[in-house]
Amino acid sequence: MRELVLKPGDSLDDTEAVLIATPESVGFEYLTFRTRKLTRGQKLSSNTSQNELGMIILGGQCSVESTVGSWLDIGSRAHVFSGLPSALYLPIQTRFTVAANTDCEIALCFSRAESSYPARLISPDEVEVEIRGGGNATRQINHILKPEFQAQRLMVVEVYTPSGNWSSYPPHKHDVHNPPEEVDLEEIYYYKIDRPEGYAIQRIYTADRKLDATLTVRDGELVLVPEGYHPVVAAHGYTVYYLNALAGSARSMAASDDPDYAWVRQTWEDKDPRVPLVRRVENL
Repeated sequence: MRELVLKPGDSLDDTEAVLIATPESVGFEYLTFRTRKLTRGQKLSSNTSQNELGMIILGGQCSVESTVGSWLDIGSRAHVFSGLPSALYLPIQTRFTVAANTDCEIALCFSRAESSYPARLISPDEVEVEIRGGGNATRQINHILKPEFQAQRLMVVEVYTPSGNWSSYPPHKHDVHNPPEEVDLEEIYYYKIDRPEGYAIQRIYTADRKLDATLTVRDGELVLVPEGYHPVVAAHGYTVYYLNALAGSARSMAASDDPDYAWVRQTWEDKDPRVPLVRRVENL
């Protein structure tokens, strides 16, 4: 079985990256994921090549110059637990340079693509916040690159799970192309925990149990979801954040619940009052 958890420093082909996963290194067809930490004044130059790119500002502020446009002062939160995200979508065959206005951390979510779409800045005011689930399965979803967004394959959301709560629940999967009920998507979960000793538990399993893994995931680690159901629970006392990047057979989030657990939806009456956990903040 392939390794499903990547830790900072694993499989690096870029000595400046904190964490990297490429199709070649993890067995995906579409997704590449990198995180970079830049100190104030530092620059990062790269090319999207045959990929579309969603650049998510995890914390800090930066400016971007590219062959398709320039954007100043992107980012208004100090870290993922202090506000809503800013993001930049760049199309294929785009050269770009990121300059750090402050110390900052960025996530670079790439998907293989063949078509070019317009570059676009997504501000915190444009991020749709959804409160999903109920009871101790209540969580906050920040929609960044939705299925309706003008891109070929890449979709990106942030999820905040309060202490002791479940998310990605009931367990669901998206590994069969059967629209509109379900589409086949690769997915990554990039985790942040609000305290360094915290953790989440994620299970990944298929109905036949050929894949059946229970993972302990800590701050800054990445989980690969190649197939199967994949619920998450936050350790008591800790708020868990994860960034989801998805790409696959259709521009849709359609998924199917594990039929053994779908019934729990009918038991949800109230939302957890702790949610939403993050809101818009003033610029840094």
